[in-house]
Amino acid sequence: MDEMDGRACDSKGCGKPAKLRCPTCIKMGLRDSFFCDQTCFKTNWSFHKLVHTDLSAPYNPWPHYRFSGLLRPARLSPRRDVPLNIPRPDYALHPEGISFEERQAKNNRDIKVLDDEEKDGLRLACKLGREVLNEAANACAPGVTTDDIDRVVHEACIERNCYPSPLGYYKFPKSCCTSVNEVICHGIPDLRILKNGDLCNVDVTVYHRGFHGDLNETFLVGDKVDPESRKLVQTTYECLEQAIAMGKRHLFCSIRVYFILFFSEKHANSKGFSVVKAYCGHGIHRLFHTVPNVPHYAM
Repeated sequence: MDEMDGRACDSKGCGKPAKLRCPTCIKMGLRDSFFCDQTCFKTNWSFHKLVHTDLSAPYNPWPHYRFSGLLRPARLSPRRDVPLNIPRPDYALHPEGISFEERQAKNNRDIKVLDDEEKDGLRLACKLGREVLNEAANACAPGVTTDDIDRVVHEACIERNCYPSPLGYYKFPKSCCTSVNEVICHGIPDLRILKNGDLCNVDVTVYHRGFHGDLNETFLVGDKVDPESRKLVQTTYECLEQAIAMGKRHLFCSIRVYFILFFSEKHANSKGFSVVKAYCGHGIHRLFHTVPNVPHYAM
């Protein structure tokens, strides 16, 4: 019996009867990969060729960079496409990923106050973003690559008629940010396999009907996360909850944002942790990043 009898094409969403095998897989002694025809094989080559990569081989795109921890970058998969029917922000149409709307807004430092209709649009984008992040959470496990998580996020965005906001923003190559272990933020999903005991923060932003919804969460990978790392994640959650609670109590007062964040930093310090001051939060609505800047510490 022919090995291809009853086999379907391995290309995602195809399902046609298989008529050929990948010659490179055969030559390398890898698991057979089947395709329906040459056109389908060529169309999916950019993704399929990744199975021919020796992930154990050394890889260092920055040979002169001094790493502060044990984590190292891995190879990237090709950029994923977004269907043309899904509306996208201005930077997605620029070859360098520049948002001229954001640049223009920098000249006006006034904080935009949304009307009721705009608030509803922002809430919907945030709701969809939460749904996408939930799917990423379900995918986060030992043995999975952060590129796998990026694929899940990308497909979940498309299913909800959303554009993944990070994709193409100042040439960012992926649809979400995955920051593992000592990476502070904005990590690029790659082919590194998550290990039991890792921490993985997934930062998701979706663009839907003219608004960005931005949120993130840190996940414990497997059941071997050490106590200190668990304490770190718990403490950051407590800081967030304290800031939200104080913000609600002083909603109609003139209390300044950094005063609220002072208590979050104080709580982190009391648990033996410090706050990174190189980055800060930001406003968001029709623009991906805008005023006000929100420091995570008392100024």
